[in-house]
Amino acid sequence: MLILMASGAVAQAPKVVADCTITFNVNIANSDGTAEHATKTLYLKGSETRSDLVSPTFQQTTFYDGKKEEAVILRELGGNKYMSRLNAAQWKEQNKRYEGMQVTLGNETKTILGYECKKAEVKLKDGSVLNMFYAVAITPSVSENTYQFKGIPGFVLEYESQTEKGNKISFSATVINLSPVPASKFQIPTTGYRIL
Repeated sequence: MLILMASGAVAQAPKVVADCTITFNVNIANSDGTAEHATKTLYLKGSETRSDLVSPTFQQTTFYDGKKEEAVILRELGGNKYMSRLNAAQWKEQNKRYEGMQVTLGNETKTILGYECKKAEVKLKDGSVLNMFYAVAITPSVSENTYQFKGIPGFVLEYESQTEKGNKISFSATVINLSPVPASKFQIPTTGYRIL
């Protein structure tokens, strides 16, 4: 009986995903009633993540090293290219809005890309409430943003965020590929960007 109970507990533990690519549709609801659309592609390999956000007006790539807790952000606006390097303290400062957030795990479920997902409600200290749906069967080896997804016990496949101006952004996963990600995806350019 103990063996059956132990195997049941193991079966419920989420599988750690250390290599994958996920594509998200991104919808930005502006406060003036207009909407913008973009695409986000998340690459995960071991302790590193890369996210590419592409819209008609700009591109942003964020590299995050989970071991060092450091990030590099590349931005392209028009013909201009900028690079920001953030150490652990600067990355924490950039994500300070998520400090002290309260996570409430709910019972509501939905299926996203074949994965059963549960709802989590996140309340920020400014009073904003953001919803997330996370796959219970899988969890990432490192989160692309350990502050934004802190306390979420699975792989977030749908979530809300908010700009500094209060515009709500929704991210919905449309494709997940569990094939190994080439190491070249994590090579940071050394030229062509103005350092900020």
